[in-house]
Amino acid sequence: MSFRSNFLRQLSGVTTATFEAAALALFRHQAAHCPPYAEYLRALGRNPAAVTRLVDIPFLPIEFFKTHEVRTAPAEWEAQEVFLSSGTTLQQRSAHLVRDPALYRENAARIFESSYGPLSGWTFLALLPSYLEQGQSSLVAMVDYFARQSGQTQPAFFLHDHVALRAALAEAKQVPGRRVMLLGVSYALLDFAAKMGPAPELQNLIVLETGGMKGRRREMIREELHQELQLAFGPAGIHSEYGMTELLGQAYSLGDGCFHCPAPLRVLLRDPSDPFAIGGRNDGAINVIDLANVDSCAFIETKDLARMHPDGSFEVLGRMDNSDVRGCNQLV
Repeated sequence: MSFRSNFLRQLSGVTTATFEAAALALFRHQAAHCPPYAEYLRALGRNPAAVTRLVDIPFLPIEFFKTHEVRTAPAEWEAQEVFLSSGTTLQQRSAHLVRDPALYRENAARIFESSYGPLSGWTFLALLPSYLEQGQSSLVAMVDYFARQSGQTQPAFFLHDHVALRAALAEAKQVPGRRVMLLGVSYALLDFAAKMGPAPELQNLIVLETGGMKGRRREMIREELHQELQLAFGPAGIHSEYGMTELLGQAYSLGDGCFHCPAPLRVLLRDPSDPFAIGGRNDGAINVIDLANVDSCAFIETKDLARMHPDGSFEVLGRMDNSDVRGCNQLV
């Protein structure tokens, strides 16, 4: 059995206790078989054999997904799907080449269900206009998969038709045994709330914002964003997703602003002024390990700032200076 097959077979069983051993095994594999990562390690003068702890792993700057094909064992496969990052029209979009589209969708569903229960208990409605318009969005692919797996009869996506969305929310709330989740990019949820709320149709559902103003509105901190949304959707906490094109996993906040990583995902904080000073701090820039990224690179240095809590959850505080404004909860 190949390393990849064996690793994926064990992925769903990863626990807090086994995470580090799995991550180090994947690091050694990708250090040898992911050409851009191997080149980066050589440029740093780092010997993979000397890496024995998570905090010793050099993380690949996320910009590599804009300039390189970040693939592990590239001779063995061609991309079956390509996800492109969101952004403004002037920004170069990151590309995540996906070997197995089912791996992304099934992993995302497993993570969602660990926080929210079976997909079959939900109806998913989504306001993701910029993602739909730009195309090749991993977020759109995820929501589409969730909606199809849930067995819902209603369409999931609403581009700009707020009246139709309000009617769909009212209809979905009448289906016995199902909860309703409205997912949306931040600016689109704010536009919908300003036009339609408060209204009965907007109450008693889960609102999950995925971040991103896309230059359509001024950037705001999460607390301000959620307070404004709550004026339309009611006092219950606004939920959030932390994810990005370069990952195959997500973390969710269930209404308190704190994201909780699923078992195959872990966030480490680094010194914003020293990318190789990792760990031992409560505030810093995010390095993320996504074990599902077996075919690209699992060790990514992002441009997001966060605060870590004792229980392992984290808050996203904003973006580092001069970094791209992106979606999926990378707020300024």
